[in-house]
This record gives sequence, C-alpha cells and structure tokens, in this order.
Amino acid sequence: MTISWLQAALLGLFACLCSNSCMAGQAVGNYTIGRPLVGGLVCGIILGNLQLGIACGVAMQLVYIALVTPGGTVSADVRAISYIGIPLAMVAIASQGLNPLGGSAANLAKSVGTLVGTVGTVLYYAVATMNLVWQSFGWKDVHSGKLDKLTAVNFGWPWVSHAIFSFLPTMLLTYYGSTAVTALRNALPMDGIAMKTLFTVGGMLPCVGIAILLRQIIGRAADFIPFLVGFTLAASLKLNLVSVTVISLLFAVIMYEVEMAKTSGSEAVDDGPSNSDDEEDI
Repeated sequence: MTISWLQAALLGLFACLCSNSCMAGQAVGNYTIGRPLVGGLVCGIILGNLQLGIACGVAMQLVYIALVTPGGTVSADVRAISYIGIPLAMVAIASQGLNPLGGSAANLAKSVGTLVGTVGTVLYYAVATMNLVWQSFGWKDVHSGKLDKLTAVNFGWPWVSHAIFSFLPTMLLTYYGSTAVTALRNALPMDGIAMKTLFTVGGMLPCVGIAILLRQIIGRAADFIPFLVGFTLAASLKLNLVSVTVISLLFAVIMYEVEMAKTSGSEAVDDGPSNSDDEEDI
C-alpha cells in the first residue's frame, strides 16, 4: 500500500477540520471526526481499504479512550493519531501482510499510534502559539473600535496556523512516512526482536487506556461490577460488542429507575403533608 499526494492532501485537510473550530466545530470536529474510531473510517475511505482503516481506528481508540484535555493540557494529540498514525499503521500492516483483524495487526497499530501521538502534541502547541499572534491583532482591533474585523481573527487567520502546523505536516508525514514504513519492512523482519517488542508493547497499551478510564469513574469497589459483568459475558458466553452493549443498556435503565425512585421517595418524606390551602406564587 502506498499513499499518493492527493490522498496525503485529503488526510491533511481532515486533520485541519478536526482541529479548527471555525470549520467543523468542537462537537463535530474535535470530538467526532478527530477521534481514532471515526478517523479510521475516514482513512479507510481515503486509502481504499475500509476494513483495515476501521480495524486500526478501533485498536488506537482503546489506548486513548480516556484522553481528555483539561485546561488545554494535551498529553497526546488524537487528531495526529487519527490522520497520521492510522494511515502509517495501515501501510505497515499491509506491507507486513498481516491479517487486518488479527491481534498482531492491532498491536502494531497501537504502537505506531503511540509514537505519532507525541509528534501531534508538538504540532498542537505550535498551532496554539501561532494563534496568539492573531489574538494580538484582535486586541488592537478592539482598542481601536474595529469590531467588524474580529471575524477574521476567529474564523480567518487561524487557517494560516493550521495550514502550517496541521495540513503540511500531516501531508508530508503521511506521504514520505509511508515510504519509510515500507523500507522498515525490509530492515526489520517479523521474527526479529524489534518487531516482537512492538507487538508486545502494543498489546499492553489498551490496559493503560482502560486503567485511566477506571480512575476517572470508579469511586468505590462496587463500581467494578458492571465492568466485570461485561468482560464475563464476552469471555464466557462469547457475546460480541453489540450484544454486551444492549445488556449494559438494560443495567443502565434499571439503575436509573432505582435512583429516580430513591430521589422521589426522599423528596416525599422531606415535603411531608401540607394543610395549607395557599397556592405557591410562581
């Protein structure tokens, strides 16, 4: 598999769309097409291998399932993972002749995605730093009373930042990186120590993502039970992800109804009977 200039340019465009709020926005851009799960679908369509793209996206999404950016703090940029890491992982898997749905392909994709995440962090802060220049333009317009020019600061000038630090790096890294990945296939045999190390590390990375997610939502030991039920159903009954999701929805509805019943009961006890005939003013 190779990546042409047109395909690399399309990948660069999507990297801009999912990071530039003046186009797709935060909800659709950053939190939808910027996620590896959706990015894998987009990359699969652009590169002409839908199955491999989705498989790489799913594998990388597990690693970064709990990634958040509080206060602009970015440990890894999932947009670079989606549109640089996934295409390069697809080239690596195709060049090695691995089964897209196999464990080795998933582990290789996770390893490549983790390496690219650090590069994406540098690009993220580069865009943020250059946007400060446009903000200085905006402050000058505010002080001079030219409020009509603020539109360019919010929706025009940031495209320059993304063109330099999102579009161009993505296009160049995916185009020339695919050649480098193909060259590594000849330099690093499948049964060598380097490739075995990548597969081993890649297999452990989802544990990190799930552990981070558990730290955010687990408050007491009993909160582990829903997670253990899901793993038990998948392991013992061989249920797929869709079946486990339906069962989890049933548990969610039951827990919601129980909590709402508790809330209604406590409110009834607190209010108590009222003998007053006066109506409450609204």
